[in-house]
Amino acid sequence: MTASGIKAETVTFNAAISAHGKGSQWEGALALFCAMQDQQIATDVITHSAVISAVGNEGLWTTALALLESAALSSLQLDSITYNAAISACEKTGQWQISLGLLSAMQQRGVARSTVTYNAAISAC
Repeated sequence: MTASGIKAETVTFNAAISAHGKGSQWEGALALFCAMQDQQIATDVITHSAVISAVGNEGLWTTALALLESAALSSLQLDSITYNAAISACEKTGQWQISLGLLSAMQQRGVARSTVTYNAAISAC
């Protein structure tokens, strides 16, 4: 993702991934995420939240969970936004057991839960 010799950085990719997600273009969001890894561009919690949200909005809860697990195994400090995206993905497909498991994982890892977190978990049930 270069144009006119300007190197695309994390923030640029994050914006593009988010735009793809908002446009229901999960494939594009995932392709950009993979391109970041291929080009060894650093990802951050925003990157992971955006791509999890993009795939989750399309009901691809297993992909969302795989991305969450990958992020959790990295050195990133995941936040409620990242977990909320995964819980919402599970909520959209009725995966209430997994939603509750993620809620528990948040507590175990000391990640703050919000009204959004609880609403998504409750909606999954």
